[in-house]
Amino acid sequence: MQLEVAKNDAGSNAVIKISTEAEAITREAEVAASIDRSNLYMSLGALLVAPATAEHCQVLRDLPEIETPETSMEVAWTLLRKSASQCSTDQIDDEYHRLFIGLGRGEIVPYGSWHLTGFLMEKPLGRLRADLRKLGFERNEDVAESEDHIASLCQAMAAIILAEEIDFETEREFFNEHIASWAEGFFKALQESTSAEFYRAVGLLGESFIDVEKKYLSMAL
Repeated sequence: MQLEVAKNDAGSNAVIKISTEAEAITREAEVAASIDRSNLYMSLGALLVAPATAEHCQVLRDLPEIETPETSMEVAWTLLRKSASQCSTDQIDDEYHRLFIGLGRGEIVPYGSWHLTGFLMEKPLGRLRADLRKLGFERNEDVAESEDHIASLCQAMAAIILAEEIDFETEREFFNEHIASWAEGFFKALQESTSAEFYRAVGLLGESFIDVEKKYLSMAL
């Protein structure tokens, strides 16, 4: 009987060890996924905050070639790589200003408040500012754009994902409230614009990524 108990104890210890190793592997995978997601948000933010520079285009041209893209995101990266090779920085600059700035207003408004209410500087922006303050973010006074600009939201989400003090539920709530509620429509409009060439690929990348994020953040962890 004592020998049998000893075997059970040994087995129990083995299970605990294996379980601990499995948890470490799972945690490592979660950290890697968080870094990838944060980087993608930062990439979208960089593409949307200002016209792509020559250095930025070179980074896109140097992306690994996907010979047979299968997912929409792979197609988006392939198109973005191709567009960065075909479009000059002057063309991209002109396209950016036509789409997002224009004379008074561009073809596509990149602000969440406008998409949610039809007006700028409305209640959604106030709620966003309150939530950002709760999370410890402060407005950069050197930035002219309001916090509900799509680029600013992508940058905020990138930081939220990597912030150890912000839990998954808070991350999900921020995404659903301030990004998922309108960003997909913004990226679809970007793809449908007749003025878009380089930014059509950005629109596909954004729409595809938002769809993936919705599925990921809907999981109960």
